[in-house]
Amino acid sequence: MITEKATSLKEKDKYAFEVGSKATESQIKEAVEKAFKVKVSKVNVMTVPGKTRRFGRRQVTGSAWKKAIVTLEPGHKITFFEGV
Repeated sequence: MITEKATSLKEKDKYAFEVGSKATESQIKEAVEKAFKVKVSKVNVMTVPGKTRRFGRRQVTGSAWKKAIVTLEPGHKITFFEGV
């Protein structure tokens, strides 16, 4: 995820990812370590509720999604996000 808040987290060696709704913390940790070849120290997961929008008289709620904040061990960085 590339947002203003996620970009400010990079200074603390934290990175935000949108993950599958059934993904667990251990699965996310394995996937990040394997994909980016870094060591993960902590994973925080939260479910973000869908937004409510109006279409005329009708209110529609978007689908919820899951977000993971991954903290890396000191000295590790994900170079994919550098320069963004």
